[in-house]
Amino acid sequence: MKKENCGLFGVFGDPEAVQKAYFGLHSLQHRGQESAGIASADGESIQCYTGMGTVRRVFRGGQGVLEKLANPIAIGHVRYSTTGASRAANSQPLLAEYSRGQVAVAHNGNLINAGRLRDEYEAFGSIFKSTSDTEVIIHLLAKPTHVSRPDPLGHVLNHLQGAYSLLFLFADRIEAARDPYGIRPLCIGRTENGAYVVASETCALDAVGAQFVREVEPGEIVRLDKEGLHSRFFVTPGTVTPAHCIFEHVYFAKQNSTFFAENVHELRKKLGRQLAVEHPVDADVVIPVPDSGTSAAVGYAEHSGIPFDMGLVRSHYVGRTFISPDQALRELEVKLKLAVVNEVVRGKRIVVVDDSIVRGTTTRGKIRTLRQAGAKEIHMRVSCPPIRFPCFYGVDFPTKEELLANNRDLGQIREFLEVESVGYVSLEGILSCATLPADHYCTACWSGDYRIPIDVAGNKSALEHHQMQMFDERA
Repeated sequence: MKKENCGLFGVFGDPEAVQKAYFGLHSLQHRGQESAGIASADGESIQCYTGMGTVRRVFRGGQGVLEKLANPIAIGHVRYSTTGASRAANSQPLLAEYSRGQVAVAHNGNLINAGRLRDEYEAFGSIFKSTSDTEVIIHLLAKPTHVSRPDPLGHVLNHLQGAYSLLFLFADRIEAARDPYGIRPLCIGRTENGAYVVASETCALDAVGAQFVREVEPGEIVRLDKEGLHSRFFVTPGTVTPAHCIFEHVYFAKQNSTFFAENVHELRKKLGRQLAVEHPVDADVVIPVPDSGTSAAVGYAEHSGIPFDMGLVRSHYVGRTFISPDQALRELEVKLKLAVVNEVVRGKRIVVVDDSIVRGTTTRGKIRTLRQAGAKEIHMRVSCPPIRFPCFYGVDFPTKEELLANNRDLGQIREFLEVESVGYVSLEGILSCATLPADHYCTACWSGDYRIPIDVAGNKSALEHHQMQMFDERA
């Protein structure tokens, strides 16, 4: 299986589709740094290139690889693994061939019924090459009774449970789809020459000079081919209340992106202002944990009247620590990633604003560094509610035991973090800041209210262990 948060990008009908896919993926690098890949088509066949590492590393030497892929249709993927190992076999797009020809698939999200589906197919002789839940989709597509349906893809998508934004590259077209709850974002744009673009975030549209058209609707399949854009739904529109992942806005997305009817930077500022309303404090300076905490810190400073400053500076040569594969690596990367501006914090009462606290160990490390730099008081403020429950829809909160807030009250969290005070935005507060109705968002990681029922509480870890064991036995 895979981890959230991955990034998707596709282009149809552009002579420089592969080049645009490269730049689009580069702008989505914050969504995944473990592997990257591009698949392209010329109307008759598909070719694909994937590798481990960042976009720049995978395609280093650059023009040679990209030139070989050059075609007018392309999709790309950056991966951050969540329920599947960080190995080359899990890199995407996944390319396969079945009775209808070639198909390449790129996926953002997490399929909660992938284990059951995989077991069923393996019982009838299907052979899997990866531990990715995405591969299950290919086997569903290839099933003879599915191929014969009037809309095979729509029929297949109705078998999937969980979060998914998907790009399918066929030799002559791209098909883009979102799950009926619209948990993960997916948007459509158009370039000046009329080529259609589809991407996880609008920042990728900006990177290639495409204008935002609209979002792919929950439960919709958008087909891009030589005749333009075509839409169909595999569920009846309006029958499912959306469950957009608001953690996308809190942490994952880039500040200049807009989706779920909301600009990321503006919503984060609202959350900062709400945080100042709910948890005021006397202090000398407000500092963010960059980069995803910066907008909220601006909002907190604006509402509280406390001066804003950059007490922590980020190295842009270290990736996002939350999405590193293991805790030891996360802690090492935090030390490399963030440096304290001593003059900003020395002798000051400081408010530290971060977007979220998951495990808490890296946050405590930041606090200790600020204390060593001479901070007089440290008040921790968090622009989302306490994360108390695992996410089964694609974010790497695999077990309750790993979550700082799962079995601690605010006093115990304060003691663990070694701060003078701690305050989180309330669930009601975060929903009041969002534009869409409160019931249009998934809040499972804070409330435990899983909109898509989870069969087994530990199914993510169990499924990964099962798939990894089978993978190793075959290797």
